[in-house]
Amino acid sequence: MTKIEKIVLSYSGGLDTSIILKWLQETYGCEVVTFTADLGQGEELEPARAKAEKSGVKDIRIVDLREEFVSDFVFPMLRANTLYEGQYLLGSSIARPLIAKHLVGIAREVGAHAVAHGATGKGNDQVRFELAVNALDPSIKIIAPWRQWNIRSRMQLLEYAEKHHIPVPSDKRGEAPFSIDANLLHTSTEGKILENPAEVAPDHVYQRTVDPVDAPDTPEIITISFERGDPVSVNGKSMTTAALLTELNGLGGRHGIGRLDLVENRFIGMKSRGIYETPGGTILLAAHRGIESITLDRAAAHLKDEIMPRYAELIYNGFWFAPEREMLQALIDQSQTFVSGEVTLRLYKGSASVVSRTSPCSLYSADLVTFEESAIAYDQHDAEGFIRLNGLRLRSWAARNGR
Repeated sequence: MTKIEKIVLSYSGGLDTSIILKWLQETYGCEVVTFTADLGQGEELEPARAKAEKSGVKDIRIVDLREEFVSDFVFPMLRANTLYEGQYLLGSSIARPLIAKHLVGIAREVGAHAVAHGATGKGNDQVRFELAVNALDPSIKIIAPWRQWNIRSRMQLLEYAEKHHIPVPSDKRGEAPFSIDANLLHTSTEGKILENPAEVAPDHVYQRTVDPVDAPDTPEIITISFERGDPVSVNGKSMTTAALLTELNGLGGRHGIGRLDLVENRFIGMKSRGIYETPGGTILLAAHRGIESITLDRAAAHLKDEIMPRYAELIYNGFWFAPEREMLQALIDQSQTFVSGEVTLRLYKGSASVVSRTSPCSLYSADLVTFEESAIAYDQHDAEGFIRLNGLRLRSWAARNGR
């Protein structure tokens, strides 16, 4: 077995990954390179650098991935109107393949034999990280400390931190804190009182959105423009992908949009309850379906809706880099060729409602649907034959059954 001489660690600078950093140094006796991804989590990342330096790390990578995250991962996913189990916008799931991609890239750059992550042995993230690494570079060893070390309780974790002079923030002592994941697309909160699905989530769990009850009493009207399925401007102002999602997060959060209290089915087999806040993504989902409603052919739209649950499950389970996800993505992207135009929405008390939509590529014909005389000839008598032919098998079935 090849001796591990260098490890790249996915490092947040929090308590868990600070402990993991020290454990890797002790256990493997080799250099550890830290990689911190800026995905728009809203935290100051320089403290992570200071903590890594204090732990003796010589090679510290803090990489701004906000634009890549939105343009290459979030927007392709939104083209499919993706929802896991009909509700979840996959804010955590879609970030993991990007982090894994850069873990592998840095490992190759620095000649590391292994990468490490801080995901626990109970969650989905361990699967997502490791399947992505398998797909990108199967020669790289993966180290998952939570599945390897002999730390079995929170008390042991804190004892290890104190023994090695790793600062323990006051909010990490005593009762276990909420488990929080945040990026530009969402914030998720798990643990503590939320582990009981019968308990109502307390107000302080929500971080990005106001309670819809307390949202403004006056609706706000916004417009979003799309080109080939991707949003490109808000209220006529063109923006970068990350800036656009940030803008919509602010608008949605102010109106209490994008809250979700969900009990989901984890890939590894257990059910878990989480609180998700995805304000900008919720607005974009409504807007994208709005522009598709006038630009997609009926059969194409229905086919997209049929494959979406499978596509969502692939992302949730960690198969972003799998060939079947890429095949589905090609189909989805092909469907977006004419999905361009402008959607107007009303933001009000937790909802984002489409109120109008226009497109130079629209398939909608007012002449066809009008109740008045139109310029396009439509012989209503044709419907009689259409219905009779579609009813042929039903009449045969009814006759056989004696109806």
